[in-house]
Amino acid sequence: METILKGKAFVYGANIDTDQIYPAPLLTITDADKVGQHAMEGVDPAFVQECQPGDMIVASTNFGCGSSREHAAVTLKAAGVSAVIAASFGRIFYRNAINLGLLAIVCKDIHGHVKRGDRLSLDVATSTIVNESTGETFQAEPLSEYMMDIIRHGGIKPMMRAMAGKI
Repeated sequence: METILKGKAFVYGANIDTDQIYPAPLLTITDADKVGQHAMEGVDPAFVQECQPGDMIVASTNFGCGSSREHAAVTLKAAGVSAVIAASFGRIFYRNAINLGLLAIVCKDIHGHVKRGDRLSLDVATSTIVNESTGETFQAEPLSEYMMDIIRHGGIKPMMRAMAGKI
């Protein structure tokens, strides 16, 4: 995994729920690539046309609230999102994202200082985010070493497989 991630920002407000991230009527789709074609469809239908691999989502509070389904994190990862940065997350979405290898970064001060299309740089090792469009720097909450290990492996299942191979 790269330690410095760079991408364009997609900015959303508070309480973006899992149905907005991946609408419930699409739950019958199971292929990850097809799931990724519907990311953020419930709140931003243009997202999948504009999102490029490495781009990031910046949100206010309670991003990913709602149901416990993993589809919300799967669709963002499949769409190429490298990180979701929010003031806070729905608890289950947060853990699903980490377990699936999608960076979920808590940064209480960033929302309101980034607009759609701004270029961001995220130093994963130091949890530092730079809005390259404005020059502002933000300090996010670091992930625990255990969570970083999950991210480095691409998710908890690949991490467990790697650990099982060492036994």
